[in-house]
Amino acid sequence: MVKQTAGRTILGNFAPKFAALNDDVLFGEVWSREEKLSRKLRSIVTVSALIGKGMTDASLAYHLKEAKKNGVTQEEMAELLTHIAFYAGWPNAWAAFHLAMEVYEDGDAEHGGLFGQGEPNTAYAKYFTGNSYLKVISKAGDPLTICQVTFEPGCRNHWHIHHAKSGGGQVLICVDGEGWYQEEGKEAQSLKAGDIVEIPANVKHWHGAKRESWFSHLAFEIPGTDLSNEWGEEVSAAAYDALTR
Repeated sequence: MVKQTAGRTILGNFAPKFAALNDDVLFGEVWSREEKLSRKLRSIVTVSALIGKGMTDASLAYHLKEAKKNGVTQEEMAELLTHIAFYAGWPNAWAAFHLAMEVYEDGDAEHGGLFGQGEPNTAYAKYFTGNSYLKVISKAGDPLTICQVTFEPGCRNHWHIHHAKSGGGQVLICVDGEGWYQEEGKEAQSLKAGDIVEIPANVKHWHGAKRESWFSHLAFEIPGTDLSNEWGEEVSAAAYDALTR
C-alpha cells in the first residue's frame, strides 16, 4: 500500500476527513491497485485528466514527478502532451510543457547503475512498500538466475525468509545508491555500492532503499535442497523511519 501523508500534513487540522480520504483511500487504496492498473498507466491518466481540466498548478507538477518516477520517459511525456493538446486545448498543453521541462531537465535520470533500472516489479509489488524495478541479468540456461532489484527512495520489501533443508540462502551485491539490510533481532546494516550481503537460509530479514536515495542490488539464491520463499509482514513505517532520522 502506498504511504501518503501530504493530506494530513497540509489539511490535517483544517479538514481531517478530507485529509484521511486523500491519504488513505485515494493514494492508500486506489493507487495501490497495481494488479488492476500499473502505476505508470495511473500516472498517465492522472496527468491527462489534470491538463484536461486546465490545472497546471502544484498538483500537476507533483504528478509529473510521479509519472517520471513511475517510468514515463521524457519521450513518452512529450508525445503524451502533444496528443493531449488536440483534446484539452493548446494553451493547456503549453503550460504543461513548461512544468514537464523542469521535471525532465536532467533527462529520464534512470537509476540502477551499470545494468539500468529495469521494468516495474509488478509481479512482486504486493511484497514491497513503494515502487521497485526488476531486471534479469543472467541468460536462460545459466546455472544461477541473477536479478537486479532497484528500489525508489523509501521503498523496501517485506520481512521474508529463504527456506532450505540444506544449502540455500541468498547473496546481495550492492551496485548503486544506498540502502538497508536487517535480520530479525539484529541492528539494521547500512549498505552502499560495493557492499556484499550473504543471507543465511531460514533467517527472517528485509532490505531496501534509504529514504533519500535510490538503491540497487544484484540478487541470487545459493543452490540447495527444498528451497522456498516465505513472505511475512510489512516493515512498519515507525521502524523504518527510526533508521533514517
